[in-house]
Amino acid sequence: MPDLSQIVKAYDVRGVVPDQWDESLAELFGAAFARVTDADAIVVGHDMRPSSPGLARAFARGAASLGVDVTEIGLCSTDQLYFASGYLNLPGAMFTASHNPARYNGIKMCRAGAAPIGQDSGLAEIRALVEGWADSGAPELAAQPGTLTQRDVLADYAAHLRSLVDLTAIRPLKVVVDAGNGMGGHTVPTVFEGLPLELDALYFELDGTFPHHEANPLDPKNIVDLQARVRETGADIGLAFDGDADRCFVVDGRGEPVSPSAITALVASRELAKHPGGTVIHNCITSWSVPEVVKENGGTPVRTRVGHSFIKAEMARTGAIFGGEHSAHYYFRDFWNADTGMLAALHVLAALGGQKGPLSDLVAQYDRYAASGEINSTVDDQAGRMEAVKAAYERREGAELDELDGLTVTTANWWFNLRPSNTEPLLRLNVEARDQETAAEVRDEVLSIVRA
Repeated sequence: MPDLSQIVKAYDVRGVVPDQWDESLAELFGAAFARVTDADAIVVGHDMRPSSPGLARAFARGAASLGVDVTEIGLCSTDQLYFASGYLNLPGAMFTASHNPARYNGIKMCRAGAAPIGQDSGLAEIRALVEGWADSGAPELAAQPGTLTQRDVLADYAAHLRSLVDLTAIRPLKVVVDAGNGMGGHTVPTVFEGLPLELDALYFELDGTFPHHEANPLDPKNIVDLQARVRETGADIGLAFDGDADRCFVVDGRGEPVSPSAITALVASRELAKHPGGTVIHNCITSWSVPEVVKENGGTPVRTRVGHSFIKAEMARTGAIFGGEHSAHYYFRDFWNADTGMLAALHVLAALGGQKGPLSDLVAQYDRYAASGEINSTVDDQAGRMEAVKAAYERREGAELDELDGLTVTTANWWFNLRPSNTEPLLRLNVEARDQETAAEVRDEVLSIVRA
C-alpha cells in the first residue's frame, strides 16, 4: 500500500511523480473526492507540468466511475479553478505543485463555491478512502458512469475579475510580468486584453520544467530578471506570479520589491472604499501597518493564523471583504473568499494608474516599519527551542506574549513571531520594528537563542 502520509499534507496532496504517486493513485483520489463531496458533478483543471494532464484525466475517470459528471477546464491557474468552482457551483480539483520543482505534482481540492478542503474538512476522509481502496481493491462502480465534458472558462474568469476593478479610466502603464513559465503566461494575456497597459512579457512559454528560474517569487533570486527588466525599460511596475499563478509579487518602478503587507494595506483601503465598515483579515505576521490602515479607513481588522484554510474559514465566519498574508496570498469576498493574485494585481494597477506619481510614492504610506523578512533556522528540537525563546521573553518588562500561531512577542517598539514549519525541521522568524537598527537587534537576539 502506498504511504500516503508522505503526500497528503495539511491543505493538499503533494509529492514526487511517479515515485510517490501516479495516475492509478490519482484515479482513486478522484473516486474518493466524489464520495466525500457527495456531488453529482465536479470541475477539474491542471497546470503546465508534464505529468498534470494525465493525472487530471485519471482523477476525472475515478470520479466518473462513481457516476459523477466531470467538467474538464484543462490548462488553468489555481484561482481560475476556484473561479470555475464558484461560477459553476461545483466541487473542484486543481492539479499543481505550485512553486515546487518539476518532478512534483499535487491536488488542491475545494467544495462547491471554492470552499476549502483541508485535513479537518474532508481531506482526512479522502485519504482514508484511498488507503482502503489501494489495500483491498477499487471502489464499487456506479451502474451508469458519469460524463467527461470539456469547457473553456478563461474568458469568463477574465470578465469576472475585470467586473470587480475598473481600469478603463487609468493612465497608460508599462507593465513587466514574469510568469516564470507558469500559468500566468496563460491567464495574463486574456485578463489584460484591451486595457491601457503595455505588456512586457517575461517567460510566458508554458514549461513545467522551469528552464529560467523557480516559479517562486518569494525567493529574492527568482525576481532578479524582473527587477532588471523594469529598470532597463523604465517600466511603471513589475509583477511576478508563482507556478500556479495564485500568488502575485510586485516590484516598483525602481525595481524594488513592494512588501505583501503594503499591498494588503493598499488593497484593503480600496475594498473598504467599496464596502464601508467592512472586516479585513490579516495573519499574525503581516505588518503593523495593515490593521492601522484598516482602522484608518473605517474597517475592522481581524488577526488569524497563517494558512489559507484558516484565512478562508475566518473570512466565512466574519463575512470579511478581504484578507491578506505576508506570503502574497490575497483573498476576496467577491471571489468566493478564495485567493487570487490576479485580482490583487488589478487593484494595484488601478491605484497606480489612477494617480500621476510612481508606485514607490503610492505605497510609501502603507510601508511604515522596518522588517526582517522571514528567516529560517534548521533545528533538531523545534519545541525545545521555542520554549527557550518563550522563557527568555515571558518576564521581559513591557512584552506581551501570545501563541495564536507559534509565539508572538510584542512591545511598544517591535514584535517578532517564531513559528515551526509543519513539513521541515525549521523555525521561521519574522521581526518588525519602528526602525532598522532595532529590527536587527531583536532579530540577532532571538536567533542567538534559536541557534544556540
